[in-house]
Amino acid sequence: MLRADGGRRTRDHGAAPTWQSGPGARRRGPGDALSPRRPGVRHNGGVSDPLAAVRPASAPDDALNAAVEQARAAAVETAGSADLVGEHLGSGPEQVAAADGSAAELGDVLTHTFASRLPGYVGWHWAVTLARVPGEEQVTVDEVVLLPGEQALLAPAWVPWHERLRPGDLSVGDVLPSTEDDVRLAPAYTVDDDSADDPEGRIVAGELGLGRERVMSREGRTDAVGRWTAGEFGPSAPMARQAPGSCVTCGFYLPLAGSLRQMVGACGNAYAPADGRVVTADYGCGAHSQATLVPLDETEVVTSARYDTSDYDVLGD
Repeated sequence: MLRADGGRRTRDHGAAPTWQSGPGARRRGPGDALSPRRPGVRHNGGVSDPLAAVRPASAPDDALNAAVEQARAAAVETAGSADLVGEHLGSGPEQVAAADGSAAELGDVLTHTFASRLPGYVGWHWAVTLARVPGEEQVTVDEVVLLPGEQALLAPAWVPWHERLRPGDLSVGDVLPSTEDDVRLAPAYTVDDDSADDPEGRIVAGELGLGRERVMSREGRTDAVGRWTAGEFGPSAPMARQAPGSCVTCGFYLPLAGSLRQMVGACGNAYAPADGRVVTADYGCGAHSQATLVPLDETEVVTSARYDTSDYDVLGD
């Protein structure tokens, strides 16, 4: 059914979406970017085929089919210029899925499709929906929208900022807040503070409110260890494969506290490539504290002066 609502026609079909048009409507182009230059055009975010609207109606309404010029006038008014509305592509009845899943016509509602000549909107088309109350002769404009076709150039889907970020994107002065549902963190009262070595000190800090509000969850620690293991300071790095020993046997290796102590630590050798970095226990480099040089030539090395007395020089007068 159709009802008049403040000078506008509003489609009401149970769970079907409500469509409105009027001075307050806005046109959205590719990527849902607002275009304030031509108010009154709405982009519904879908991609449609302009030829799909040209389909025969089971019970065509002659008054709605004949109202091509009325539909064109509505499209021109919305576009702002007659030059932006192209040829008439066809018309077809509006359809909606019925409760049983089959397609059911809305009634006396018809959509006329016109080609779009808007600069930058190649492949788009105007869709003007007309409606007529059963038993009345007057045809009213239900809505005017600009829809993209299959060949239309659309902006990529919007991605939330926390999904766009990559390691290394944070620069000086940037703030990267963590979300409440970050799986890498857990409330401190549900997970032990993995970095605390003194249980008594941890209890006192919690009672005084000095403890951390959130700590790394088991999933967060597992993700961190997996990332470090696969990185340049993991066991599969070229440096580690040629090392004389692993970090776990090196005197410069500083194990991390908590449950990660057996797996990762920090390097404290100023001459090592991983100095000040987190390394896995099975990583290694040539700066190992137990590295020694093995001479390949067993020839005696003479470190004192030697004099050759097997020959002599004759000195003359």
